[in-house]
Amino acid sequence: MIAHEQIQYHNQAQAPEHETRLQFIEGVLERKGFNPRQIIEQIRAFQIAIPSWALGTGGTRFGRFSIGGEPRSLEEKIEDVGLIHQLNRSANSISLHIPWDIPKDVPALKQLLTQHGLTIDSVNSNTFQDQKDQIHSYKYGSLCHTENAVRQQAIEHNIQCVEHGKQLDAKVLTVWLADGSNFPGQHHLRKAYQRTAESLADIYSAMPPDWTMLIEYKPYEPNFYSMIIPDWGTSYALCQYVGKNAQVLVDLGHHLPNTNIEQIVGRLMHFGRLGGFHFNGSMYGDDDLTTGSIKPFQLFLIFNELVDGMNDPAVKNPDIAWMIDASHNTKDPIEDLLQSVNGILAAYARALLVDRAALSQAQEENDVVQAEELLRDAFLTDVRPLVAEAMRLDGGAIDPLAAYRAAHIRASLIEKRGKFSTATGL
Repeated sequence: MIAHEQIQYHNQAQAPEHETRLQFIEGVLERKGFNPRQIIEQIRAFQIAIPSWALGTGGTRFGRFSIGGEPRSLEEKIEDVGLIHQLNRSANSISLHIPWDIPKDVPALKQLLTQHGLTIDSVNSNTFQDQKDQIHSYKYGSLCHTENAVRQQAIEHNIQCVEHGKQLDAKVLTVWLADGSNFPGQHHLRKAYQRTAESLADIYSAMPPDWTMLIEYKPYEPNFYSMIIPDWGTSYALCQYVGKNAQVLVDLGHHLPNTNIEQIVGRLMHFGRLGGFHFNGSMYGDDDLTTGSIKPFQLFLIFNELVDGMNDPAVKNPDIAWMIDASHNTKDPIEDLLQSVNGILAAYARALLVDRAALSQAQEENDVVQAEELLRDAFLTDVRPLVAEAMRLDGGAIDPLAAYRAAHIRASLIEKRGKFSTATGL
């Protein structure tokens, strides 16, 4: 959707300023004892999945304002993610949502994925909505429901998601439940939990042995008195009950105000149960704002824990599935995703610049100020040239957002798909 020559032209125009800034930060880092080229290689290796539902204009329950040119099919969603990956070379996979993204022509989809250098990262089930052709309603829950028939319907839906994922070579099933209660006494809280655990175990037993189940949590919404999986501890307990390939999924937006998310991350990595991570701005509560737009320091602190755990041989945590989970009214969705990827990579790069030996010493000596200063020094480092160089080396744009705008791609999408096209599933 954007010619390789356009990216090259963009990079040529950006090159003088980029190289000046890159040489400066490389010199700063080398004097501090870091290898900037090693940092760049680590950034190049970091890939983030794009969710199919983030490619249309999202919003809140109060309104949704389409930008036009939104993808009307799974094929067009693949094309949009392919464009994002072409621009930044850091988004090589897609997360699908069933039934919004049921694959029809599987061989053609595989060919299209290969054409764009993409894979399917995971499949997400949907038992938080009633579909027009389903027999039983999820109004009072799905996997936790008092009626066996409703639970079986939800179990079979999740198993069907796995079957769709297998067709496209995915290896991950993500389960997020809207199940809960709105009023005191509505649920027998212990029995509802046990029914959920048993239902998840049934789904898990039907999955291939090389698949992972990610269990997500959320403290509120759509139920406000109780949620079946309100916190990381409940998710962790369910993973322990289900099996070794069940892992906790952390969504930045799924926490109460002032929650110490970095501590949750550190604890889950210590237990070897952090399997997935959904990035957003942690303001709205779900399908949130652009990653890094509101709380960049908190995002850095979270990555500090992630990097520390990934580099510690004592930590036996599986590879983490990274994904953006954000979609809102006021931005071009592709621009929003390009900004989010940049924000994530910048936070990751800053975490790579923490002097871990010095930080460990300060912690052991209870030197509070020095420990904080070491983190602040890494956070305040301008890593944008390192991120840009990682993208450039892989054939992407030095400034993906500027390249996207210069090519007038949204106007082209509107011309091709229509001014009033809306993304499927939203």
